Amino acid sequence: MPVDKVQMSRRGFLGLGVAAGVVTLTACGSGSGSSSGPLVMTVWGGDADRKTYQKRIDLLVKKYPELKVKLQLIPSDSYPQKVQTMIAGGSGPDIMQVAESVNTYSSKNQLLPLDDLAKKAGLDTEKRFGPVGSIYTYEDELYAIPDRSGAITVYYNKDLYEKKGIKAPTADWTWDDALDAFKELTVPGKQWGYTGAEWYPQWWSLAYQNGGTIIDANGRPAVDSDEVVEALQWAGDLVFKHKVAPSKADYADMGSEVGGDQAFPMQKCATHANGFWVTAGLTDAKFAWDIAPIWRGKKQAVSAFGSGLAISRTCKQRDNAFKAIDFLTSDAAQQQIIDDGEDVPASLAVQQSDAFLKPAWMKTDVDMGAFAESSGFIFRAPFIPEWNEMMSAIDAGLADFWLGKESAKKALTGLQKDLESLIKSAG
Repeated sequence: MPVDKVQMSRRGFLGLGVAAGVVTLTACGSGSGSSSGPLVMTVWGGDADRKTYQKRIDLLVKKYPELKVKLQLIPSDSYPQKVQTMIAGGSGPDIMQVAESVNTYSSKNQLLPLDDLAKKAGLDTEKRFGPVGSIYTYEDELYAIPDRSGAITVYYNKDLYEKKGIKAPTADWTWDDALDAFKELTVPGKQWGYTGAEWYPQWWSLAYQNGGTIIDANGRPAVDSDEVVEALQWAGDLVFKHKVAPSKADYADMGSEVGGDQAFPMQKCATHANGFWVTAGLTDAKFAWDIAPIWRGKKQAVSAFGSGLAISRTCKQRDNAFKAIDFLTSDAAQQQIIDDGEDVPASLAVQQSDAFLKPAWMKTDVDMGAFAESSGFIFRAPFIPEWNEMMSAIDAGLADFWLGKESAKKALTGLQKDLESLIKSAG
């Protein structure tokens, strides 16, 4: 499936976005912190992200006038290299946005452990953020505070479901329930029941639902287990055996830039499982749609998307930096994330608030509560130091599988060997 443009600009954990260059904004105040100079905060994203981060910084400075924060928006494709260069040169950002590659930094001693600062501030990450509260840990130390985090949810075309007399998807659906619905909703060559599960968070969710894992508790690859093989094969069979999800060729026939995020609003597919950003393409939809938690399979498990805020080792104002992070991830500042329709706030309280459940910009009555309902079942993805290399290996190792040229067993057996070599050679 082609990578969706909207998906690339909005998904959080991957840190992919579009920006023309480095944008610098300063939130200035007066007070005892002035002599220390401004805190530098680096983030990635587009113009909407810049505006929302700045609004949150403005709230921070209003509450703590002694703090100064300079926001730097860096293009996503150059973000890791830019930030690492800054850190290596001794002028790293004080506060930096991180995602799946967080431990690429922490394993190189480039981030400050935050456990003591969190304890000093009285910040209970589990209470504020639920299961994602400890997602940015490495070797039992916390390196980032969750900021944005939304689980995969199911977007479904209510008109098509009702026309077929199919009840709305629920978290209690089994894989068989989902497949039965997809078959009913498929019109060969014209309409598909589901957009597919080729993107790694989608098929990883299936793997974890099936009792599998990508990296085991001992830090070793486990993609060739029976549980993962069965899950990936089920995802592939949706395309090549049951034909209830489009193939790459089917997507190409819809348009050169079309993927699941576009096929669903086009009513080419009746069901789509992905992140919060999908709502951006649906606010003006001419058909009835809604959101539901993803089906459970054998047990409830779901991928999430988001990012956290970390402090670099070069930071000279560590207390002030954490003070800023604590506020930026508080309910007051996090509400701005949903008020602007930017993303899902990591704060559970905000996810469960009226501001999130009925945002002013949402023109349709949909179940935004599906995000909070799913938050309790987010599995902890393996944010290993070799994350980027692992993802490249997965893309290459599964390329033929997603073309229908080999089985999940064969693909994952080969991928297992590649990952074992990669992780062993890396450390």
